[in-house]
Amino acid sequence: MTTAPHRTAQDLQRLAEQAGRDLEEAPALDVLRWAADTFGSRFCVTSSMEDAVVAHLASRAMPGVDVVFLDTGYHFPETIGTRDAVDAVMDVNVITLTPVQTVAEQDAQYGAKLHDRDPDLCCALRKVAPLEAGLRDYDAWATGLRRDESPTRAGTPVVGFDARRGKVKIAPIARWTQEDVETYVAEHGVLTNPLLMDGYASVGCAPCTRRVLEGEDARSGRWAGLGKTECGIHL
Repeated sequence: MTTAPHRTAQDLQRLAEQAGRDLEEAPALDVLRWAADTFGSRFCVTSSMEDAVVAHLASRAMPGVDVVFLDTGYHFPETIGTRDAVDAVMDVNVITLTPVQTVAEQDAQYGAKLHDRDPDLCCALRKVAPLEAGLRDYDAWATGLRRDESPTRAGTPVVGFDARRGKVKIAPIARWTQEDVETYVAEHGVLTNPLLMDGYASVGCAPCTRRVLEGEDARSGRWAGLGKTECGIHL
């Protein structure tokens, strides 16, 4: 795996803006090959283990690529099982990040079920902060965001600049549809979270995720009834 040269945030922003123009119509695998060639070991994939599509694509572009997973302490057992399966069978290096506090320690400081009373704070503590720390040694990260998932994600760039973190943010399957995902999974035998076969269209922490109803978008099962659609990682 190559080591990328040192780049400032300004360098990365210029690089991201150019690549965003050049790669908007590029196949997902080509986008990830560009990322591997450009960033080497300073590139990673983040995965919620809803499925392993982007991790699988990235492993084809850069075998042994780091796949970063946030273990919030609230995941479904099926999600942890998917992570373990990905680690066992795919040519990737799974890195599990954890919050500073355990769930019990958070409960002791903030009270039980913070996710019901202040879901934004809970996400900030258990998702956003650990990711900030975990991405420190990378210049670029790839996600599985897709434009068709919800109105809030409709403008997702294939390659953009994550100004808050000063990093290049890559969404190689941003232009894919759900049908594209299902076709790729079938063609390549990609691991998916078993909950996707049980009425869940988007899989997050167990207390804040429900099955979706007919006609709802994929994100509607997350924080249902709370007026919240994102955890804060992608804002």
